[in-house]
Amino acid sequence: MNASACITGKPINQGGIHGRTSATGRGVFHGLENFIIDPFYMNLIGAETGWAGKSYIVQGFGNVGLHTCRYLTRAGATCVGIAEWDGSIYNPNGIDPKALEDYKIEHGTIVGFPGAEAYTGENLMYEACDILVPAAMEKVIHKDNAHKIKAKIIGEAANGPITPAGDKILQENGCLIIPDMYINAGGVTVSYFEWLKNLNHVSYGRLTFKYERESNYHLLQSVQNSLEKRFGRVGGPIPVSPSEEFSARMSGASEKDIVHSGLDYSMERTAKGIMQTAQAMNLGIDLRTAAYVNSISKIFTTYRSAGLTYN
Repeated sequence: MNASACITGKPINQGGIHGRTSATGRGVFHGLENFIIDPFYMNLIGAETGWAGKSYIVQGFGNVGLHTCRYLTRAGATCVGIAEWDGSIYNPNGIDPKALEDYKIEHGTIVGFPGAEAYTGENLMYEACDILVPAAMEKVIHKDNAHKIKAKIIGEAANGPITPAGDKILQENGCLIIPDMYINAGGVTVSYFEWLKNLNHVSYGRLTFKYERESNYHLLQSVQNSLEKRFGRVGGPIPVSPSEEFSARMSGASEKDIVHSGLDYSMERTAKGIMQTAQAMNLGIDLRTAAYVNSISKIFTTYRSAGLTYN
């Protein structure tokens, strides 16, 4: 009965969940944003708070890289370069992720994209930018090339893109690395939401759509009645119309809304925990160690509560 819950990333009509396809890229965006809007960490690396004026380069334009580009560009950052296995493109004035996505769907490659020039330098990752997002392979930054990285912020969208030796060099150079175990967890987080959906055998929001819609209509009617009671109806009824934004939410949150909200909250809460640990232990910009400490502490607390450990 619950067997299908063990497999996630399913099509919607097979028990999948809305928002799963873009989840990892969306998680990368939220993971970056939680630190980019934090004055303490931006001061540590000498960067301005917020997305405005920030440029970024992404290695890999698959599912994760594509959706990361979408969300970062929407937030106000500028994509200046994309690296793929068969070629890289560069445009200091900005690359349109949607136009590039359409081009890749049509041609099967980013090579030849008219909105950017073919990159002919040593390695696109070495170019100047504010944010570097390795979203393809592991161990692409190591002890032999870490000193060439100019980005002040790295979001590890891929699994293990930086070796321990490379990590040390980057930190010594003042680079803020947001670790993979946190920043690329959006996909597995939404997979967890899908698992819960399957165990409950009902879509998120389905039980409350009608109730919330009717409650909001009653709320508008109550406001109208109060206005008419106070000012009278000499000139006729006083209609209270919902705004465009409120109309879109009249029926409550859709499954995608709930998934996006849950992912946003999960990434924000975890980021705050990492920040608190890093600051409490004077770790500076070593977020990876802080993330490991948090994870191991949670495991220890759970085991201790179950009586499996000793103080």
